[in-house]
Amino acid sequence: MNISFIWDTAKAKTNHENHGVSFQEARSVFYDENAIEFYDEEHSGNEDRYLMLGISDKFRVLLVSYTTRKSDNIIIIRIISARKTTKKEITNYKG
Repeated sequence: MNISFIWDTAKAKTNHENHGVSFQEARSVFYDENAIEFYDEEHSGNEDRYLMLGISDKFRVLLVSYTTRKSDNIIIIRIISARKTTKKEITNYKG
């Protein structure tokens, strides 16, 4: 199964300005073999949303909010937001 990433370019720009994290960097978290995924019940209204806690290709622990869709043999991951983790979230990642 192939994976494809999409995002809103205006949202990506705002996210980078506010949090210092590009969606391009956020995308790399999905390749962290030790990443932890959570269901985001609080923000799952019209669609199921998830949170991914993992290390980016810039060696930063990030929290990425996203949703998924399937189309034929492609999983489409739409990144909603991304930021550096809090101290408590880093503890959850390191166990």
